[in-house]
Amino acid sequence: MRVVFIIGMAGSGKSLLTASLQEWLRLRDQNVVVLNADPGAQNLPYTPDVDVRTYVDIENLMSQYCLGPNGALIMATDLVGEYIEEINEEIDESGTDLLLVDTPGQMELFAFREGGPFLSQALGSEEKAILYLFDAPFCRNPLNYVSNMFIATAIYSRLALPLVYALTKTDLIVPEELQDILSRSENLDSLESAIEMKLGKTASIVIRDLSRSIVSSGLEFDPVPVSAKDNTGLVDLYAELTRVLTKGEEPTP
Repeated sequence: MRVVFIIGMAGSGKSLLTASLQEWLRLRDQNVVVLNADPGAQNLPYTPDVDVRTYVDIENLMSQYCLGPNGALIMATDLVGEYIEEINEEIDESGTDLLLVDTPGQMELFAFREGGPFLSQALGSEEKAILYLFDAPFCRNPLNYVSNMFIATAIYSRLALPLVYALTKTDLIVPEELQDILSRSENLDSLESAIEMKLGKTASIVIRDLSRSIVSSGLEFDPVPVSAKDNTGLVDLYAELTRVLTKGEEPTP
C-alpha cells in the first residue's frame, strides 16, 4: 500500500484537492481510501473512508478538560496515536492500493507535534510521500513562495519522507502570474531578483542566503500546477506521485 500525506498551510486547498484526487483516481479504477486526520474538521468536500473523528471528539474534550478550541485540537491530535491499531485495521480491511491522508488544517498540529511523525511512521508500508501544497494566489508574492520553501524543508526534517509539490488553486491566478511562480521555482536567480525588487538589495541578503542553503542541500522545488476545481494538472501530479512512490512503475488496478 502506498501512502500520501497531503500537507500545506491553512487555506492551501488540502481537503478540496483530496476530494478531487479521490474522485479522479476512482474513475481510473484505482482502489483509493481517504483518511481524514483532522479531528477538528467540520465540513469536508468528501466522505472519508476512515475518520479520526470516530475516535476523538473535540467537543467532549473541551467539556471534559475545560479546554478552548486550540487546546482541544492539540489534545485531540495527540490522542489519535492511541487508536492507531484501530485505524490501521480499518485501512487493512479496505484492501486499498493507495491511502490519501488529509492532514489538519492547522499544519503545525500534524507536522510539529509528536502525533504527526508518529502517524506518518505507523501508517501503511514504506511507500510513503508528502504532497506539500503551495497556494498559488499566496505565492504570487515571492516572499511567500520562499516561506513555503522554508516550511516544506522543516516538514521534511520532521517527517523524513520524500516530497512532491503541488501549486494549488491555479484557477485563481492569471497565466502570467503562474509563469512568474514557475520561473522562480526553476531558476534561483529569478527568485532572488524578485525578492530583491520587493525588499531591496541589503534587506534581501538573509533570505537569499537561506534560499541558497536549502537548494544546496539537494531539495528541489518544482511544484506541479493543479486546480482542484477543474482537475487541471492531476495527470501530471499523479505521474509525479507514482514516480516517487513506485519508482515510476504504474500500479495495477
